[in-house]
Amino acid sequence: MSFRLDDTDRKILSELQIDAGQSLDEIAKKVFSSKTPVWNRIKKMKDYGIIGDTVSILNADKLGFEACFFVMIRTSEHDLEWQQNFLQALKDRPQVQEAHRLAGDIDYILKVRVKNARAYDEFYQALISEVKVHNVTALLSMEEIKSTVQLPLGDINFAGIR
Repeated sequence: MSFRLDDTDRKILSELQIDAGQSLDEIAKKVFSSKTPVWNRIKKMKDYGIIGDTVSILNADKLGFEACFFVMIRTSEHDLEWQQNFLQALKDRPQVQEAHRLAGDIDYILKVRVKNARAYDEFYQALISEVKVHNVTALLSMEEIKSTVQLPLGDINFAGIR
């Protein structure tokens, strides 16, 4: 079953990506609709899974998490038990903001946010004590140039989303 999005849905999604804390009245005014149809559309997109959880994005620097590391991991282990242990180790560590399994020479890349280099080393030591990895390379981000969770909605075909 596919879900058909129209231009009004795209506008609603765009507004929610900018500020999900806006009132329904504010969103309705911006998309040239009224409150009830906007609420119905949002509910339908939530029910279908297009809209996930609504969260607040915190300022890591202001909260003292000044170090962001990108951690590249190579492993010689690829069996199911190792993968399950590795994934659980990542889920158990709130410092891991993102984790991706990659194609190519590197098996995984993690985005790890910590207070400082010492905190990263504690994270690293704990991780390698739990799971065997072949090689770990950590890159310290010197400056965050762009960070967004917004999707480029103008780039998708709204004819049918599965």
